[in-house]
Amino acid sequence: MSEPSRYYAAACQTDLPCLRDRSELPSRVDTLLAMVDRAVVAYRPVFDVKLLVFPEFAHAAPIYETVEELADRLAVEIPNELTDRYVAKARQHGVWIQTGTFLEVDRRWPGQVFNTTCLIGPDGILSRYRKVNPWLPWELHASPLDLPGYGEPLFPVVETEIGRLGAAICYDWLFPEAIRALGQGGAEVLIRVSAYMDPWGATPPMDWWTLFNRVRAIENFAFVVASNQGASATNFPPFSWPGGSMVVDFDGRILAQADPGPGEKIVVAPIDLGALRAERSRREGHHMLNHLREGLHFSPPSLPFKNPGLRSPR
Repeated sequence: MSEPSRYYAAACQTDLPCLRDRSELPSRVDTLLAMVDRAVVAYRPVFDVKLLVFPEFAHAAPIYETVEELADRLAVEIPNELTDRYVAKARQHGVWIQTGTFLEVDRRWPGQVFNTTCLIGPDGILSRYRKVNPWLPWELHASPLDLPGYGEPLFPVVETEIGRLGAAICYDWLFPEAIRALGQGGAEVLIRVSAYMDPWGATPPMDWWTLFNRVRAIENFAFVVASNQGASATNFPPFSWPGGSMVVDFDGRILAQADPGPGEKIVVAPIDLGALRAERSRREGHHMLNHLREGLHFSPPSLPFKNPGLRSPR
């Protein structure tokens, strides 16, 4: 398959009740895979949708008060039969899916629960990102940065047929160092998997959601595809979730955005890799990746310019 220079990305936001038990996960995945079908098939006459992004907590939210309860009732190991279904769907349509987050357990790290999203393509699971900055003090998830001997890439960037993709989850995006690690790793499309609540969401007067998505795009000279939780306070108490899922280009222009407010929505916009690569090649001014003085600024630990997570599935 040749690499497309231009394709469309779909930011898919959900408005679904919190799950109470992992036995409900298969039906939840049914719903999310149906959204994939709708986004790809319904838009096909107009848009060639190749990348689909789902929000944080699309599968399960940390509704219990202890790690032990989360591990016992909601967390899963990865890979599993659910991720296998995503692989089959990606292969069916020839697309790449950034899953909504799973609560994940890993036998190598007993007693820990991770907040995890996977990039899945026709060839399988291409990367696994575990949230590095839990939203303290509410989230009980482990940060891989705090685990001695943790050897997996903290900020993986994957080379795919639709460009170099890197993801981070929600609160991570408030730390410029985290997203810069993806930029330094070569990411051309920055993916945000998020559950951003009011009053910081996509509505004035604060609207941190739009602010940070646009700034991170400019800082890292990359597209941003950001899917936000669109659940009502009834479905995801105690907060209300304003949605506003969006796609931003490398100059911070909003290409598409869902109207703020709860509700299931899909927004679609173009990812023009040809334009991005041409601008990265020719631009002398406002090229923050090239102009960064690495010896002067703080750099996250163990993150050389060529991120060890950058690899090709081909």
